[in-house]
Amino acid sequence: MKLQNLSSLTAQLQSLPLSSTRLRPSTSLNCTPTPRISQTTRPFSSTPITQGNWLLPTMPEKKRSSKGRPRVPTGGSARGTTIVWGDYGLRMADHHRRVSASQLKNGEEAIKIRLKGMKYRLYKRICASIGVYSSGNEVRMGKGKGSFDHWASRIAVSKVVFELKGDIHEQVARDAFRIAGNKMPGMWEFVKKGDPPVVGITKLDGVTMAELKRPRRAVPLGALPPDAAADATVSTSLVPTA
Repeated sequence: MKLQNLSSLTAQLQSLPLSSTRLRPSTSLNCTPTPRISQTTRPFSSTPITQGNWLLPTMPEKKRSSKGRPRVPTGGSARGTTIVWGDYGLRMADHHRRVSASQLKNGEEAIKIRLKGMKYRLYKRICASIGVYSSGNEVRMGKGKGSFDHWASRIAVSKVVFELKGDIHEQVARDAFRIAGNKMPGMWEFVKKGDPPVVGITKLDGVTMAELKRPRRAVPLGALPPDAAADATVSTSLVPTA
């Protein structure tokens, strides 16, 4: 019985036609791979995404940066002293200083812990792009600046560092910025959107830039042009004599 089945199977195999025609591809199946959007490029652009970090510089330093001082806007500039994107902010109050990246990170973490579970957006107005170099202990004077220690940022007086936007009560934002100010060196103040700008340490609250630039002493009328003599007479009455 087994031999009969085997012979019938071989007969069926021999009767199969052997042709060299290729099989038609199935039209119902689409085998073309779908293009995948790369995560490193933006849609409608071939420019890669710059995933920067505000606690690190975007470009490496070509040379070791000097200690330097922050650019304090005392000559008639109020740039960076008001709220731009958010509703509340944290502003430097005492004097300019250099704040390290770890201290700025502590302030950011304090705000996030206080506002945990709330819907908000935190803006950082500065970048820690200044390299700080230090020498080891018991090293003689000279011989260069030493090795790299940490990144820091130069913050001028009256500079807004953090901005907060979201459905958050003002008292909660005040509390969050108070905790962040305690984590960072210096004195800080709470500002709101619409507060007047600051030139140096002078708030332009009812004071215009022209009044701020007036001379404090009475200038002789002969030293001024004829068109400015009338303005000088008005300003001398407002400014106390030395």
